[in-house]
Amino acid sequence: MKRIYIFIFCSFLFFSSTGAPQAADKVRLTVTNPNMSFLSAGVALKKGFFKEEGLEAEVIRMSVPTTLMAITTGEIDYTLVFGSVIRAAMRGLPVKVVASFLDSSTHALIARPEFKSVQELKSKTLGIESYGATSDVAARLMFKHFNIDPEKEIKIIALGPDRARLAALKEKLVDVIVVTPPADSEAKKMGFTVLARAFELFSFPFIGLGTSVKKIKERPDEVKRVIKAMIKANRFIREDREGTIKVLVEWGKVEPEHAAASYDSISKVFNLDASMPKDGLLRVIEQAKRETKINREVSLNEVADYTILREAQKELGIKGR
Repeated sequence: MKRIYIFIFCSFLFFSSTGAPQAADKVRLTVTNPNMSFLSAGVALKKGFFKEEGLEAEVIRMSVPTTLMAITTGEIDYTLVFGSVIRAAMRGLPVKVVASFLDSSTHALIARPEFKSVQELKSKTLGIESYGATSDVAARLMFKHFNIDPEKEIKIIALGPDRARLAALKEKLVDVIVVTPPADSEAKKMGFTVLARAFELFSFPFIGLGTSVKKIKERPDEVKRVIKAMIKANRFIREDREGTIKVLVEWGKVEPEHAAASYDSISKVFNLDASMPKDGLLRVIEQAKRETKINREVSLNEVADYTILREAQKELGIKGR
């Protein structure tokens, strides 16, 4: 009987230390749309990269204001709405960005066919998703690139999701809209014109990982594993066209034709290392300062944390930028 007890005890120790599967850590991430811009999350979910890192992830569609509130209260763990996290941090909310997955915006200005250039849109009406959202920021930057002041020379109205903006353009309620793939492909089929694409004009961190300061301090290993899963997803996106298109069709409920067009137009914007180049991040900060009317100096450390990103890159054998 003593030998049996010893055997059971030793077996328990063995399986506890080596063979017993560990429960995955549950994490909740938000995106504003299951589209090409946020595809890193969709690929990490569908291709099992979160699971590889011991994570049970839930990707939730949520508006920016609700997301920011949920992160500060701990109801949500992470978000991919990069610029909004930076603006929130500048306003004093305990949040920071920790990685970037896109090196520029995927947004495009789509106009009615009578407009042949961005310059012709001065004093016209622009349809965006919501004020302060990524579509709003990207559109303003594109107009500024063409020396048009969006604050004074463009009328901006919030219309909601892509389909609502396309409908408004069709009904001539607006002159131009800003959308992301695959809505740009659908717009072209409807006879509208792509006048500008943000990633052809400038580069800056656009979609990335944001979280709470509390999460960074208390669960740095979890943050690192989320970053690693997303880097793996980005590498998959860059290397496997057909596999990525399939995920976009399933995850984003997109027609295969539109998914393929989206991939071919912007896949190279997805980076391979999740780096947050400081010059690009400073550009985001300067834009955020103008939007929030903040005049003081804002340091990188106030809005971003690079420590965990560098550890994740090191573990994956990546030399960051």
